[in-house]
Amino acid sequence: MSATIITTDDLYEFKMELIDEIKQLLQNHNNQPNKKWLKSPEVRELLGISPGTLQNLRINGTIPYTKIGGVLYYDYNEIMQILEKNRVENRF
Repeated sequence: MSATIITTDDLYEFKMELIDEIKQLLQNHNNQPNKKWLKSPEVRELLGISPGTLQNLRINGTIPYTKIGGVLYYDYNEIMQILEKNRVENRF
C-alpha cells in the first residue's frame, strides 16, 4: 500500500472547494423562504413590485391570498406556480 502525501497547497485547494460548495448551498437556500405563507412585504420583495401592483394582482385575481384578521397571506408555492404558468419562452 502506498502512502499519499498531502501538502498545504492540497489542503488550501480542498478548503476553497469546500467554501465554494457551502456558498452555493447557502445561496440556493436563501432563494427559497423557509415558510409556506408569506406576508405582503415578503411577496413584494420576492417579485420586486410595489404595494399598488400587488393590490392590483389581488383585485384582478392573478395572485390568490388568504386574509386573517386584516393580515394578507400568500402561499409561496402558488406564487411560484403562477410564475411558471406565465413564463414566456425565448423564441430565439
